[in-house]
Amino acid sequence: MIRLNVILLLAVLLCSLGLVTSQHKARKLFQALEAEQERARQLEVEFGQLQLELSTWGTSPRIEKIARDRLRMNMPEVGKTIAVSPTGGSTR
Repeated sequence: MIRLNVILLLAVLLCSLGLVTSQHKARKLFQALEAEQERARQLEVEFGQLQLELSTWGTSPRIEKIARDRLRMNMPEVGKTIAVSPTGGSTR
């Protein structure tokens, strides 16, 4: 009878230790999940900001300003431009 009680006591101790260990692991994994979800939210915000910045950098007025100021480019005169049609002919 004593041997059975000792075996049952050991089984209960092992089960309780397994339960505590699994709960601890679950809490650690949940904390890691929360941290990664927060990081994902931060990355989404940063992505939105970068998309806005990209659309600003590619606007025509900005490109024209850089071409005029930095590259010293000017718009061609009306008489010096040639328009090419899709068929290959040119018109003035």
